[in-house]
Amino acid sequence: MNLPLEALLNRTRRHFLRDCSIGLAGIAMNQLAGTSGLKAAAMSPRVPRIPARARRVIYLHMAGSPSQLDLFDYKPVLQQYDGKRCPDEFIEGKRFAFIKGVPNLLGSPFSFQRHGQSGGWFSENVPWMARCADDIAMIRTVHTDQFNHAPAQLLMLTGSPQFGAASVGSWATYGLGTETDNLPAFVVLASGGKTPSAGKSLWSSGFLPTVYQGVQCRTEGDPVLYVSNPPGLDRYGRRQTLDALNELNRIRHEQTGDPETLTRMAQYEMAFRMQMAVPEVMDISREPRHILDLYGARPGHVSSMENASDPRTAARPDDAAFANNCLLARRLLENGVRFVQLFDWGWDHHGVSPGEDIRNNLPVKCRQIDRAIYGLLTDLRQRGMLEDTLVVWGGEFGRTPMQQNNRPELDYVGRDHHPFAFTMWMAGGGIRGGQAYGETDELGYFIDRNPVHVRDIQATILHCLGLDPFNFSFPFQGLDNRLIGPDDTARLHPALLS
Repeated sequence: MNLPLEALLNRTRRHFLRDCSIGLAGIAMNQLAGTSGLKAAAMSPRVPRIPARARRVIYLHMAGSPSQLDLFDYKPVLQQYDGKRCPDEFIEGKRFAFIKGVPNLLGSPFSFQRHGQSGGWFSENVPWMARCADDIAMIRTVHTDQFNHAPAQLLMLTGSPQFGAASVGSWATYGLGTETDNLPAFVVLASGGKTPSAGKSLWSSGFLPTVYQGVQCRTEGDPVLYVSNPPGLDRYGRRQTLDALNELNRIRHEQTGDPETLTRMAQYEMAFRMQMAVPEVMDISREPRHILDLYGARPGHVSSMENASDPRTAARPDDAAFANNCLLARRLLENGVRFVQLFDWGWDHHGVSPGEDIRNNLPVKCRQIDRAIYGLLTDLRQRGMLEDTLVVWGGEFGRTPMQQNNRPELDYVGRDHHPFAFTMWMAGGGIRGGQAYGETDELGYFIDRNPVHVRDIQATILHCLGLDPFNFSFPFQGLDNRLIGPDDTARLHPALLS
């Protein structure tokens, strides 16, 4: 076999372009030589930079989508019309996931109060979060193009309702790199008993080099699957094995020129270093008691929702899985991780089963996250980290002001998917806290003032990180792909920015 000839036959124009000195090959070789490839990526001239206010991000995604009308968007008029027939203009020509015919309006069963100097409205379900009212920018007028979970999650977190696009965490690490050689730049933590509807595509690198994909860490067992040595193999043996694999991969790269081979080599080396760094960072028992109490965290906690046939019915108010993950997120940021994504499943309250009843299950889910989020924001502020850490909270869409009515024989209350107006909030680096931005109508159905599309949320995240969302792109299939999509509908909202 003529190996040089085979290498030429296997080489494509794409390989040549991506294997040049400024491509991924140079990045990966820098990492193997002792300089982080992700750090090298951040210095690339292809990344447009602007003044940054945030260095890192914690994104809290409530999978299933919480009801803004029962948490943050107080509508006293809706209370007055509770149980009345929904106006025709709200349903004519509209598509809903489950609502049939003409539903009745549903006022919130929970009370609301103003909090902080800003006077923001918070429901009785989130008393701890309400203490942070002056840190939070409440965005009441977010809207999306999708009304089913998986496409809406993909659009929110990857910029496309279809599989295959790069996640926001991957874009951030592609643009900024990492501050550590021993941990991934992009880490994912999940709670609630299930992963989101769109699955692991929500932290995929998509068309970006695979070195930028999110790494899911677990709170039970090995933090990262298969990162530990198997029985009978010590660290010296693992080092010898990796050296042999690197040599084989080097030969393969010489034959094909495929830059993904170098990525594989870099990832093997990262995994080797993670064996030492990850267990220490993930051990929250090292935290002092007052910090554990601040979050409501419990080291070694095993959630009742894990492995349950229906995690929603197994949910307990004192479940500490999300609280543990919030504390882990702070520890990861302190150790140089750039982007931490927390997913919490179980927020899809349709009112068609015990675990989907707004009156009984929503307060349980809120108890699981409320104190933990207060602890996270308070801890970041006390450590001087909130100034340059962007915290984002939200779901993939909102919930309707009408009661879902496809199972009227059941004694449960719930709301259907609502893409036309819902609430998210941001706090920390680059965000002007203590405000409610935008306004919905008196029933919380349509937007009256200052609409914010999900692409605006994406543009704001990149802007706060010092990445120009309108010029930050990656060439793929003949297009300069952007997180905010191919058109120029995304915009920044100066009132949200500090």
